[in-house]
Amino acid sequence: MKTTLCLDFGNTRKKCAVFADDNLMQVIVLDENDLAHINTIIEEYHPTHSILSSVIHHSLDVEDLLATQTHFHKLNYQSKLPIATPVGKPETIGADRLAICSAVANMFPQQHNLAIGLGTCITYNFINKFGEFLGGSISPGMKMRFKAMNDYTALLPIIEAQHQFPLIGFDTKTNLLSGVLYGLAKEIDGIVDLYKEKYEKLNVVLTGGDAAFFSRHLTNKITYEPNLLFKGLLAISNQNN
Repeated sequence: MKTTLCLDFGNTRKKCAVFADDNLMQVIVLDENDLAHINTIIEEYHPTHSILSSVIHHSLDVEDLLATQTHFHKLNYQSKLPIATPVGKPETIGADRLAICSAVANMFPQQHNLAIGLGTCITYNFINKFGEFLGGSISPGMKMRFKAMNDYTALLPIIEAQHQFPLIGFDTKTNLLSGVLYGLAKEIDGIVDLYKEKYEKLNVVLTGGDAAFFSRHLTNKITYEPNLLFKGLLAISNQNN
């Protein structure tokens, strides 16, 4: 049995998924001391392979540890991918976007796919039926929107998202909730509608933990896959290791 560690170093959190062959066993949020935590995970699961997707400036000690203990691959634009990237400056494509697109292309082949990643930023990633990642768009994520209103005003507070919120806010907190969460829902629906006008039989996949706060307000049919990025990393690891 092959055990693979798939690591995702994002702007907000660092996470690790453990796969036994193709089966997802566990998703772990890494401690602040990520090097020690990863070493503990290696000692527990004895992985044979590992892959890292990083959009931050991380310690190279992490890569050294993984390369010493496993067959290691660092995801980048030169990796062998299940998608083609015929876009300008492919070296600027985020590793997280490459992983998400690879997962969708594997799961829904020969279809037009729109993969939406809800992280620090929201990424809209279009992969056509020929397996080509043509690009998309990027907009501020949920927490970034809450933080921006606090940072750029004198009196608006920073708040946490909630699952229940009104359309018509009755105080400052509920006004902020309504504006950000309904705004996000309508942004996503609007962009999906624009793609549908251009591409028939569009398959839409949503990933990221923030979706739970507003997904019930979406009107388009969208598949929610919380571990999409990790599934993409596993596919890329299998192809490169």
